[in-house]
Parts: sequence; C-alpha cells; structure tokens
Amino acid sequence: MAGKSVSTKFGTAPVFFTAISTILGAILFLRFGYAVGSVGFWGVIGIILLGHLVTIPTALAISEIASNKRVEGGGEYFIISRSFGLNIGATIGIALFLSQAISVAFYVIAFTESFQFLFEYLKQIYDIDLPRQAISIPSLILLAILILSKGANLGVKALYFVVGILFITLVLFFAGTSEVAQNTEFSLFDLTFENSAGFFVVFAIIFPAFTGITAGVGLSGDLKNPSKSIPIGTIAAAFVGMIIYLFIAYKLAVSASIDDLINNQLVMGSIAIQGSWIIPLGLAASTISSALGSVMVAPRTLQALASDRAFPNKKINTWLAKGREKDSEPINSTLVTLLIAIIFVALGNVNTVAEIISMFFMVTYGALCLISFLNHFGSSPSYRPSYNSKWYISLIGFIVSIWVMFMINTGYALMSFIMMTALYIYINYTHKYRKGFVGLFSNAIFQLNRNLQVFLQRKSRRKTYHEWRPSAICISKSTFERDRALILLKWISHKYGFGTYLHRIEGYYSKATHKQAEIELTKINRMIGDTGSHVYLDTIISPSYTSAIAQSIQIPGIAGMENNMVIFEFDKEQPGNLDHIIDNYALVNAGNFDVLILASSPREIKYKNGIHIWISSTDSSNANLMILLSFIISGHPDWKKTDIKIFDICKPGLESETRINMEDLVKSGRLPITSANIEIIPQDPEVSSKDLVNLKSYDAGLTFIGFREEAVKKENTFSGYDKIGTILFVNSHTDKVIE
Repeated sequence: MAGKSVSTKFGTAPVFFTAISTILGAILFLRFGYAVGSVGFWGVIGIILLGHLVTIPTALAISEIASNKRVEGGGEYFIISRSFGLNIGATIGIALFLSQAISVAFYVIAFTESFQFLFEYLKQIYDIDLPRQAISIPSLILLAILILSKGANLGVKALYFVVGILFITLVLFFAGTSEVAQNTEFSLFDLTFENSAGFFVVFAIIFPAFTGITAGVGLSGDLKNPSKSIPIGTIAAAFVGMIIYLFIAYKLAVSASIDDLINNQLVMGSIAIQGSWIIPLGLAASTISSALGSVMVAPRTLQALASDRAFPNKKINTWLAKGREKDSEPINSTLVTLLIAIIFVALGNVNTVAEIISMFFMVTYGALCLISFLNHFGSSPSYRPSYNSKWYISLIGFIVSIWVMFMINTGYALMSFIMMTALYIYINYTHKYRKGFVGLFSNAIFQLNRNLQVFLQRKSRRKTYHEWRPSAICISKSTFERDRALILLKWISHKYGFGTYLHRIEGYYSKATHKQAEIELTKINRMIGDTGSHVYLDTIISPSYTSAIAQSIQIPGIAGMENNMVIFEFDKEQPGNLDHIIDNYALVNAGNFDVLILASSPREIKYKNGIHIWISSTDSSNANLMILLSFIISGHPDWKKTDIKIFDICKPGLESETRINMEDLVKSGRLPITSANIEIIPQDPEVSSKDLVNLKSYDAGLTFIGFREEAVKKENTFSGYDKIGTILFVNSHTDKVIE
C-alpha cells in the first residue's frame, strides 16, 4: 500500500507513547482545571467515566479487530473500510481525516498558550496586545517544515523526550501544594453535583483529551507487528490515562479554589513545584508532541483513502496517494493536512475546535464499536482475534457514542449525519459497483436468521452464503437409543455452524406414519429441552436408509444454507448399521459432502480430558477440517476450558519440519492450541497407528481420526479402536483453508 513506509518499522512503545502523550496533553493543562471548577469533583469524575464508556470499548474493539487480521496503513480507516466496505469506509474515513487534520490546529492553538508569559509581558511593558496567531501560525509552519523534511522518524524520536517531560511535570504537580490546599473544605463524601446543566458543554471541551487512545493506531502501516502493538499500546494507554485523570481531578479539587480553577487556565502552575515554568514546559511539550502525532497520522489516513480511490477524480487520488520515493512519506497528503490546519489555527478558539473534533471522533468510535459488535454477533469461524472483547461492551460503546453526540450539540450531530449521508450517496454513486459490507452484515443476519428458524422450526427458506462453515445434516432412527449424533450436532451448531437432525421413521408415507412422526418429533423436542441447542429438528419418513439419505441431502439446511456435511452414526459395541453406512457412502460422496462417521461408545464423555486429533502423513487432506471442527466444537459450553491436542504421525527424520509446519498453522490460524499440546510421532513399522491411538487417547473426551475415500470399504478401517471412547471419523471432500 502506498502509505506503508519501507524504511521504518516501529514496535509497541510508539503506539503507547503516541497515545498517552496525546491523552495527557492540551486539555489536561488548559481546560481540566476549568472542568473541575465548573461541574465539581464528582461532575468531572462523571465526565471521565462517561468519556471512557466510549473510548475503552473503542480501544478494545480496535485491539480485537487488529489482532484478527493484519492492519495496514490507514489505521482506523483501514479497519472500517475493510469491514463496512470501501464506500462506507471512505465516508467515515473522510470524517476521520478531517478530525485528525483539525486536531493539528487544536494542538498548535493550545501550544500557543504556553507562551502566556510572553503575551502578558508585551501587554504590560509595551502595551502590545499580540494576537495568538503570531505564535501559532509560525509554529505550524515550522512544524510542517520539520515533518516534510524528516518524516515519521522525527515524531517517534520526539515522543520519548516528551513523555519524559510529562512524567517530570506530573510528579512535580502531585508533589506541590498551595495555600488553598491547607484550608480546603473539600470532602470526597460531599456528593454534590455542580452545574448539571453545563455538564455536556464541559464534556465536549474535555472529550478530545480521551480521543488520544487511537492516536497510535494511525501508525499501523509503520509497525512491525500491528496485531500485537496496537492492542497492547492502545489498551494500556486508555487505562493508564483514565487512572491519571482521576488522580489529577482529586489533586485539583483539594489544591485550588473554584475561582482559580475557572479563571486561571494554567492553575496547575500554582500547585506544582516550580510550576511557573514546569507547567508551561509540560504544556508545550505535550501539545507539540500531539501536533506531531496528528501530522503523522492524518496524512496517512488521507493517503490510504486516495489509494483506495475514495475520491471521484483519478488525478486527485493519484496525487494524494503518492509518497516520497526514498521513504514513501505522504508528502502531498501532508500539504493538504497542513492547509486545513492553518485555516482552523486562524480561528484560534480552543473550545470551538474541540467541539467539532468531538463530533467527528464520536462517529468514528461508534463505527468501530459497531464493527466489533457485528463480528461477535455474526460468529464467523474466520473471526478468531487474539484479543477478545465482549459483544455487550462494544454495543455499549456504540450506543453511548451516538447518544453523547446529540447531548453535546444536537445541531452539530444532525449536521454531521446529514453531511455524511450526502457524502455516502455521492461516493456510492461515483463507485456504484463497489459494495462491501455484505460479509460483515451477512454473518450477523445469518446468526439472527438461524436463531429465528430454530425458534419457529419450519419457517426457513433459501439464502446462499459462500464463506465455509459447517452446515451438517444427520439422519438416524436410533435417536431414543443413542443420542450421541444429536449431541455432536449440538456442539457443531452452538455458535459457528448449522445443524439439521432428521429422525427417520421407517416405512411409507401414510396417515399413520405421519402421525407417528409428529408424536416422535414432540418427544425429541422434549428430550432436548431447554439445553440451548441450536439444532433444527425434524422427521423423515422413508422405507429405506438409502432413500432417506437421497431425500435428505437434497434439502437446504438451517438458514437456507446448502448442507455441506453429512453425519453418520453407529454403535461401536454393536456396529450392525455400519454396513449400511458403507453401502451408502458413494451416494453421499457424489454430492460433494464432507462426511463424519461417529462411532458412539457407551462410555461417559470426559470433557476435561480434551479433544484428540490424529493426523498422519498419508492422510493430511483431512487435517485442516479436523482442526477447524475441534475449534468449533470446543466453543460449546460442554467443552469449556478443554484442551485440543494434536498427534501428528510423520515419516522418520521429518519430526522438526512437521512440528514447525504444524505450529505455524496453529499460530497463523489463531487457534487455541498450545505448542505443548502438539505431539509429533515418527512412524515405527513395529507399532501400528491404531495401537498408538488406543494407548494415547485411551481417556480422551472425543477422538478425531481421518479416513480416505478408498479406505471406506476395507473391513478394518473403523474397527480396532476398542480401548478408546467415542470416535469421530472425518473425510474432507475438499481441502479447508485455515485463514
């Protein structure tokens, strides 16, 4: 991607330091004392907690999404556009870019306030009322020259210096005192909530401080390992920042009068040791660092937008996407960012700019939380993030984001939605063939559709879905003798898959058999009870096993999805119907189905003993399906906290290579299988594979064994495993990809 630096790759520290230096920046030094004085200590605590009801779910959502698939250049825009599609992504991405570009102006304006002593000196000595722009505009120009000449490396190197100054500043602030602190009447037990009418006015001014949690995400294209660095850096900054703000609120409340808090924007300087110079220094360092961070991030968002052809004009996209030859630094996008920043610097009002920024960030954060929620609700097997949030946390973040927008300023909120709707209509018209949110919403829709169909039983009909997930069908007339096949379907369909269980009534269709079918279906529904099963239950009347299979495999499964898997079942101790399964295998195989043959054992399933998967060099084609099925089954509460163990029988001398390949597969697939649970076993001609299985899986909860099509009719393929419990024999019709 065009925004990706070829010369610089950063670790986790820049993500954390970029975020924390932005969080502890302009708002902290200039407006936080005003907030404490305006709404009181407990009012500010409410603002902090409400703000983090948006930012912490967003941090968790970003961490989750970033650890599922690689996040490239463009940070938050990349996440949104690859989830909602390029058209919606471009709409939100443009709003995000504007908020980031305006943030540059915000921090430069705040930086100017650190020169308060100079403005006062000129006024008192020379009676010159110097406008703030006399400092802010030259500062922005100097900043532009540095960024354009030095690139991202300058900003990252400056971070460590800035964080050091911030640390010293905060230590001197907490160590300081004032005359008011000795006579204060403040008490934590005074729960008075001051100026509740102005709560959201103050919130709008304060909230941009908390938006710093995503500042480091914009460096995604310049990180060595975004899926690791983004979660750790972002979550750590969110919680560390919140804790520091809580302590600062208390320190201000006990150390300064309400009058000083409201009227002295650098009130922290009256409290800190050597505050007259250390607080302005901390303000200058944090604001210029935040400005540097925004100048690094905003152009990369704009460059990513242009690389995705978000703008209607090809020449504009090409010009904005272009990077400097030596390091891919987004020079042209940086120029546009700085032009926007200069316009808002000319406005010169921190509060006005803060309110505008809050609106744009709320839209972005709401979108990120919604993506996380929909991914949870959709339960796609390919969504396996290393960092897991909770669906209800993401939903809370989304709802609070939208609600707070309207509470801050209903007019601004409505204008934001109208502008973004108009922008989306225009982009969608320009790129009418570029849809994109089908994948994300399809998963959620299919989950909703599945649950509704289980509830309504027979109200299904067709939809087509192309992402692989198991849609299994099982036909059995032994439901009341053995329930293992029904239990297996329950495991598969609990979260990730779909299951249809057909109880076979042997005979021809007639009033009598129809009545029998109704009675037995009622009995099965009672038998399964309130176990939370998502299996779709029905009956089928057929004179033979073959005709029942032929009928069943032609009907769509739950949610209208075509069935792609057939489950057979036989009793290990009395395998009378195994011959029928073997006789009908060719019929099922003609339909391109994956085939599972469950060998039910009367032995109790010991869930805590885990799932064992047996793979051999002669049967590698079934390996991925067995691994995916074990992951899917382990998602059922029955298997909570269970282990999945892989036994890989390889040719002698290939043990190291086999282990590396298997560990890479598990790691890249984000599967919950530890290295300690992968056992590589070299083939020994003196020891049969069945003896190994009987020895090592004697007490396993469930054992997976692959089989080949040509081995089905061999007499001993499904026998010889007398010492172990229930076995699931697996044949994959096509190779499954573990993404």
